[in-house]
Amino acid sequence: MAAPGSCSFTAAFREHLRRLGLRDFPCGLGSWNKSRFDAHTSSRRGQVGLGTEPAGQEEAVPAGEESPEALVELLSHRHSPWAPPPGCSPQDQHLREMAVLTPQLICGSNIFQVFRSLRIVGKGVEEVDEGLLQLRQLEELVLSANHISRITSANLPRTLKVLELCCNAVADLQDLCVEPPLELQHLGLGHNRLWGPSRDKFLTATSWPNLVSLDLSFNNLTDLLELVSQLSSLQKLRVLVLQGNPLALIPTYRGFLVDSLPKLAILDDINVEPDERHKFRGLARQPELIRSEARVVVSIGEIKGVPDPSAQQQLEVGTEAPVVTYSYCVTYEFAEEEEMEDGSSTEVIPLWFQVIHQSPMVATLDVDSSAQDTGGTKIQPEPAATEEPKTHSAKVFATPGEPWAATIDFRYKKEHTARDLVGLKSFLAAGMIVSVVEEKVLSWPVDADPEENAVRKGKAKQGLQKDGAKGPVPRDKKKKKEEKKKPCELRSDPPIRKTLGTERVTLEALLATQDLVATVCDFGVLITDQPLQPPSLEEKDGGSGKDKSKKTKTERKSQAKRKTTASAKGKRKNTDSAELEDGRGLQPVPLTVQFQMQLLRWPSAAGTQSRDSVAVPEGKTQ
Repeated sequence: MAAPGSCSFTAAFREHLRRLGLRDFPCGLGSWNKSRFDAHTSSRRGQVGLGTEPAGQEEAVPAGEESPEALVELLSHRHSPWAPPPGCSPQDQHLREMAVLTPQLICGSNIFQVFRSLRIVGKGVEEVDEGLLQLRQLEELVLSANHISRITSANLPRTLKVLELCCNAVADLQDLCVEPPLELQHLGLGHNRLWGPSRDKFLTATSWPNLVSLDLSFNNLTDLLELVSQLSSLQKLRVLVLQGNPLALIPTYRGFLVDSLPKLAILDDINVEPDERHKFRGLARQPELIRSEARVVVSIGEIKGVPDPSAQQQLEVGTEAPVVTYSYCVTYEFAEEEEMEDGSSTEVIPLWFQVIHQSPMVATLDVDSSAQDTGGTKIQPEPAATEEPKTHSAKVFATPGEPWAATIDFRYKKEHTARDLVGLKSFLAAGMIVSVVEEKVLSWPVDADPEENAVRKGKAKQGLQKDGAKGPVPRDKKKKKEEKKKPCELRSDPPIRKTLGTERVTLEALLATQDLVATVCDFGVLITDQPLQPPSLEEKDGGSGKDKSKKTKTERKSQAKRKTTASAKGKRKNTDSAELEDGRGLQPVPLTVQFQMQLLRWPSAAGTQSRDSVAVPEGKTQ
C-alpha cells in the first residue's frame, strides 16, 4: 500500500492512461465508429467478406462516421488537436492506434496484457506498489526522474528485462536484491544516492545471473576493490558505467577495472580495446597499489588585460612622496587536503568555503592579520541569497606575485593530492573560483611617518620661497645639499589588495570521461578611473572674464561654430586613421587568464610501480 500523501506507481499509471485518451475521440468506441463494432453489422460483414465483393471495392462508410484510416491520421498529424502529447513514446502511440483499430482489446483489464514497454518519467512517483504486478507481459520499465527512495523486488513483474531508475533517490539495494526478476538484463541506477558499496554482496550473480548492462554512474561509491570483487561474479556483464563516482577519480581506476573484468566490452561509454587490456595486464593481481586518493595538477599560464598602474598614479612634487609598487597574482580554491609532503601548505590558509551550485559568486580579497606573516590570504564569499549553500572545507592557493606587464606569464604548476574523494567530487561538481588580485604597497622613509612627511613638505616649500626672495643659492651650498640627499631606508605599509575579477570555472567534465579541462577565463574589460587632466591654456584664459565681456554676441557664436567644425573634422580624421589601422589601439583588451586542470591517470600497469611515473601535463594552456 502506498503511504498517505505519496504518489504511487498505480496512481501515476492511471494518469498516464488518461493523458493518452484511449476512450475518447478518435480512440475507443463511439458514434464515430459504432457501425464497425455493432454485433448485427459485424455478422453481415462476415458473410460478405467471404469473397462475394469484387476485388478492390471499398466498403462504404456510414454517414456521420469516420474511416479507420482517417482516425489514425488524426492521431499522427502534428497539426491535429489529437496529436501525440509531449513525451509520448512509440509504445504509447502504438497503443493509441490500437484503440482506434481494435478498441475491444484495451477495454477493462485487457489493457494490462498489451503493455510490453512503459515509460513514466518525471511524474513524482515515490513508491512502486503491487499495482505494477498487473502488467504481466511487461519487459521494459523506465521510472527515471521521480522520487523513488527504495524499491521492492516483490512488486516487479517476473518478465522484466530492463529496469531504469535513473535520477531518483535510491540509497539502498537491499529490498531490490531480494529475489529480483531473474531475466533482468539491464539495471540503471545512475544519479542516485548509493554509498559504499555495501559488503552484503548485492551486486553478484546470485541476484542478477543474466545481467548484461549495469549503470551506477554519479553515485557516491568509494570502495573500488569491494565493488570489483562483486562485479567479477557477473559472467554476462558487458557494459558498465561508473563515471561520476568518487572511486572513478582514483588514478588506477580504469586500468584496474579493465584487467579485473576480462569480458567487459564497454566501460563508461568507451570501448575496451585489446591494446588497452595489454597495457594494464597484471594490475588486478596488485590490489595493494590501489590508493584511495586522487591527484590533480593545476596550471596557470598567461594573463592579459591588466590596466597599467603607472597611468593612474598621481605624481607628487617633492621627495617625501611614497614609493608605490604593484604586483599581481591569480588565486584559486581547492578542496581541503592533508599537508603536502613538500611543505608547500605554508602558502595557503584553510577556511570553510560555501559552495553555491550553479550560481555566481563574488569574492573579495582582504588582508588577514593572522596571515600577514606567511603571505596568506583569505576570501570572503558572497553567495546568492536564492540558493541553499553546501558547506565544505577548502583552501585558497595563490601564484607568486609578478610586476605589471602587458602579458604576465606565471608558468605556474602545482600538484594536489585529495584523499577525501567524496568531498573532491562535490567540489568538482560545483566548480572552482579563480580570481585576479592586485597588490599595492606604499613605502615611506623610515625616519618619518606620512603625517610628518606632509608637515615637512609644507615647510620645505616655505623655505624655498624665502630663499628665492633672498637671491640665488651659491654653488657650494647646492653641492652640500646634494651630498646630504642619500638613499634612505623605506618602511612599507601593509599591502592593499584588490580583486580585479572573479569567475567560476566549470569542472564537471572531470567527473565524466575527460581528464583535462583547459580554458581561458574572461573577466571582461576593466573600467578604471582616469587621472585628472590639467586645464588647458584656453580654459585658463577663459577664467579671467575680461575678454569675455568685450566680445559681442555674434563673435561668441562664430567662435563656437569654428570650434564645432574643427572638432568634427578632428573626429573624422581620427576615425579614418582608426579604420586604416583596423581599429588597433582603440579596442580595450579584456582581462583573461589561461587556466588548466588535469586529473592524473596511470598510463599502464608498469606505471603503478612508481608514484612519479604518472604523466604530468604541460604547464602552458592551450
